Amino acid sequence: MPNKKTSVPFKGTQEQERLLREKLFNLKGQPGALMPALQEAQSIYGYLPIEVQKMVADGLELRLEEVYGVATFYSQFSLNPKGKYKVSVCLGTACYVKGAGEIFSKMGELLGIEGGECTADGKFSLEACRCIGACGLAPVLTINEDVYGRLTMDDLPGIVEKYQKMD
Repeated sequence: MPNKKTSVPFKGTQEQERLLREKLFNLKGQPGALMPALQEAQSIYGYLPIEVQKMVADGLELRLEEVYGVATFYSQFSLNPKGKYKVSVCLGTACYVKGAGEIFSKMGELLGIEGGECTADGKFSLEACRCIGACGLAPVLTINEDVYGRLTMDDLPGIVEKYQKMD
């Protein structure tokens, strides 16, 4: 049964905030401090929601727009949380020509989310990736470290069910 599309509420702790503010204090005033500050923030929180971006902007005395611009420009940063099970569908050429686009769409439908989103319960996130080097198994998806190849649409419900039952 698919989850409803909802955003996962921000659940930062006081300890995380204290740690980030300490890191920001040490970076404040240094040239080029924004990138390391965002890397530290993502390391602490796992992603960069607007609440964290505001802390970075305040801590470095920068405009929120500047922080947001950098956070959205670089692919290493994520504005959305990642699920316990990170589903990544390869959309590289070999996978794509063998139906990976449809696999990606079906996984989104089964999970009730779109690419870049996380289920409301925090269990699954979905993303597209480019070639993972398993072209001979196309189409391929990974869930954390597990690799699933030569996928058909019929394989997907069972794969999702396996991870839903794990907790």
